[in-house]
Amino acid sequence: MPYLCRDCLASAPQPTGPCIGCGSLRGISHDELDGLTIAHLDCDAFFASVEIRDNPELRGKPVLVGGRRRGVVAACSYEARRFGIHSAMPMFQALKRCPEAVVIPPDMAKYTAVGRAVRRLMGELTPLVEPLSIDEAFLDLSGTEKIHGGSPARTLAALCLRITAELGITASIGLSYNKFLAKVASDLDKPDGFAVIGRAEALEFLAGRPASLLWGVGRVMQKRLHADGLGTIAALQAVPEAELAARYGAIGARIARFVRGQDDRPVDPAGARKSLSAETTLESDLSSAGELSAVLWRLCEKLARSLKAESLAGRTVTLKLKTARFRLLTRRHGLADPTRSAETIYRAAQTLLLRETKGTAYRLIGVGVSGFAPLAAAAFDLADPDAPRRARLEDAVETLRERFGPKVIGKGRSL
Repeated sequence: MPYLCRDCLASAPQPTGPCIGCGSLRGISHDELDGLTIAHLDCDAFFASVEIRDNPELRGKPVLVGGRRRGVVAACSYEARRFGIHSAMPMFQALKRCPEAVVIPPDMAKYTAVGRAVRRLMGELTPLVEPLSIDEAFLDLSGTEKIHGGSPARTLAALCLRITAELGITASIGLSYNKFLAKVASDLDKPDGFAVIGRAEALEFLAGRPASLLWGVGRVMQKRLHADGLGTIAALQAVPEAELAARYGAIGARIARFVRGQDDRPVDPAGARKSLSAETTLESDLSSAGELSAVLWRLCEKLARSLKAESLAGRTVTLKLKTARFRLLTRRHGLADPTRSAETIYRAAQTLLLRETKGTAYRLIGVGVSGFAPLAAAAFDLADPDAPRRARLEDAVETLRERFGPKVIGKGRSL
């Protein structure tokens, strides 16, 4: 049976137990190990891991990254997860479960820099990298054996060693023959794990799992499936594909393929990013258009920096608001041309905001851009001849901030 030591990268067949080369217990054995090429890489507790790397005194402690009073948990260490804490949990609930947790405000600039470094390392292995977020991506390593002198499994194990050695964090790998199963596998052995799902075992492996494991099956769909007696993948496997498609439409057809271990989606570098956004939970509820607009402007500046960093421009601006009673509102505005300009995004989002500020108090505000086009396609509105000057001004402001700090200059509307 093919074998790989994740520490010394030895691949010689050997008996069960420690690696005969280095004594490591982190060996992988699998019949299909050398023939699988689709992987999902996921950095472990990413934001929290970066903070622990930068402050070793936090190691072994429950660490929460997020807003202290009214925010949510953006990330948590594995020590915090033992208390039942998870991402997106309201911070006050997390602190009730673990009062001794260390809360750290997020530093997105730092996390983005580390995320880009991880992506660069992945890009050295294959051009077929499809990022899903700042800290995870699919990779297709088909045909790379000769380039890297070993199987995709060996190449991926070496990548994880580099990530730890050069960036001080760990990542987990899921390796399979398609994206769906690779994503499932990456969650099986966290943290710092490496899990494999091959063709021969896929159906049996999936049969014992709940329907919630399936990509695209959210809470509403889970309820429908449970109501129909199809709450497990085993039950879904027993239903013909045509029947699932007739009953649930396009998602039913997709479910039918997934439960049979089928997924023909390619790893697509161009199709990865669908949107970019920035949001914040307010320290206190706000209803004033002026106060909300000031927060909105700062978010638009942050979003514009992210768009420029990824060489993206978008045609659709989305405003997100959450009322004091936790009702979520989203409003969208389409632009004539794709943009990455903070001013253009702000003007569109503020128009949407002013329609919603009729005395309602909000606890969260966010802004996003989607409908991306390559940066070269971004054009200025011919009806707005001042746009080129504003773009030059924004670039000059960002240059000053990079050199002297983020507070060196700004517009009065941000106050």
